Amino acid sequence: MTRLQKTLVSGSPEETAELARRVGARLTPGDTVLLSGPIGAGKTHFVRSLIHSVLDFPEDVPSPTFTLVQTYDTPHGEVWHADLYRVGSVDEVVELGLTDAFDTGICLVEWPDRLGDLAPGDALFIHMEPGATDPDRRLFHIRSSNPKWAEFAVPDTDE
Repeated sequence: MTRLQKTLVSGSPEETAELARRVGARLTPGDTVLLSGPIGAGKTHFVRSLIHSVLDFPEDVPSPTFTLVQTYDTPHGEVWHADLYRVGSVDEVVELGLTDAFDTGICLVEWPDRLGDLAPGDALFIHMEPGATDPDRRLFHIRSSNPKWAEFAVPDTDE
């Protein structure tokens, strides 16, 4: 099976935002970006930057830590931002309507481990790690089986 994977480094919040804008420019309905990493890794900053980059008009982009999901109408399509940190089961994910949104919307999901088997197989998966000594440095471990994301990751054959 061929998958795409690569590690990118960001040295600043501005570089992280630029990577988010590049991802955002390629998004179309049916795309899912799954963002994992520890608390403080910058997942919400990345998603907020991505959403701002696809909006026609600036608006507040709060973290959906307590609401679980926020939606935005954009020229690219409806964007769903989900923070699943407080979700206890995959049944709750289904109740949120997220599984339907995987087909019709653009989904940006923080804490995707809560999805279990519901995670789309062709999603762009980004695992973020904060730098060990530099608080602005981030490592982005990116992988996908979808060739659409080849700009962000290189092919790697896994037999």
